[in-house]
Amino acid sequence: MPSPVIAAAVGIQPDLQRALARPVPERLPGSEPSWGVEPLQGWHIPLLHDRAFVPLQPLLQRALLLGVPDRLIAAVSSRRCLAPRVHVALWRDQSGRPQLFGIIVTRRLNRSGSSWEVQHLRLAQDSLGGPGLPSDAALTAALLREAIQRGRGACSWIATTSSLDTPRLAALRQQGFQPLRRDALWCWQANGPAPALAPGLELLPLNRHTAPQLWHLEQAACPAQLRQILDRRCEDLLDQSGARGWMLVDAIRREAVAGVRWLADQPEGGQLVELSVMPGREALIGPQTALLLHHLSRPGQPLWLRVELSDRVRHLWLEQLGAQGHGEQVLMGRSLWRRQPSPPAREAARRLEAILEPFQPRRRTLPTPVGPR
Repeated sequence: MPSPVIAAAVGIQPDLQRALARPVPERLPGSEPSWGVEPLQGWHIPLLHDRAFVPLQPLLQRALLLGVPDRLIAAVSSRRCLAPRVHVALWRDQSGRPQLFGIIVTRRLNRSGSSWEVQHLRLAQDSLGGPGLPSDAALTAALLREAIQRGRGACSWIATTSSLDTPRLAALRQQGFQPLRRDALWCWQANGPAPALAPGLELLPLNRHTAPQLWHLEQAACPAQLRQILDRRCEDLLDQSGARGWMLVDAIRREAVAGVRWLADQPEGGQLVELSVMPGREALIGPQTALLLHHLSRPGQPLWLRVELSDRVRHLWLEQLGAQGHGEQVLMGRSLWRRQPSPPAREAARRLEAILEPFQPRRRTLPTPVGPR
């Protein structure tokens, strides 16, 4: 049952608090230990004491609270919410005491639900030990399988992991993920005044009116294979970024030539952002892209950027800004190809043909010639 401190911190209403305070399923003493993967529930919150799960507690509490309205909206409307979906790997010892060994957080990348992302996949760092305890590889595979099976209607998945995490890369490959891109992770924090805006450019915030311009920019800057996997529309860009972003627009052509937008909050602190520059306008990488970062940054919070390893110009620019590198990451993708169902009219015609087939006239078989040829 969630403690009063946790309930007050997340603002749980009394009715919702009673709904979340489901008792832990009892287990007969002396029974065999078991484990499995199940959706996050209210009584799981007090079990999130492992140091690997503590940074994710605000996200997990938000996902739990948004789960109820998400299901209600899905029941009465065709519009799908972008609330994260969480599954946990739960292990019960012989006394029936439950313990969390792993968490996976996934989210939709578009309203249609065709593209999903593995946002977080973490295993407990404190080894608890015990008979029947699954291995890290088994936990990772079980969490990934359950998340993919629950993502109904998903045609593609993406996941990001460290290039040094060999077990995680192997688990993703086992589930059908293939490497799409290798990036370097940079952390930057504003430490001075913002540069001036260059002539011929306009600085505009991301909103409902300017979103199509930034969407066209990202479509042009994104590789074709990744663009097909993401399957984003203009409204998806607004949903995913929460309308937090800025762009530089060419005053003559009225098109966005550079832009930055929020992607997610980093558990370590700060914001993960996406910086896009129109192909052929790489000369803007410098004071003008730094101006975008200054407008999106918040006091005391760094910005995290992923930059492709082959983009030497952007790496040199971030070094000059004083950004710090935090290793390399691999972007993995998986596409699910499903056979399209036949139209209802065609299926009805096939069933009718099967019924009438015994009553249709049959041609006589021609006799086989016996004589010499």
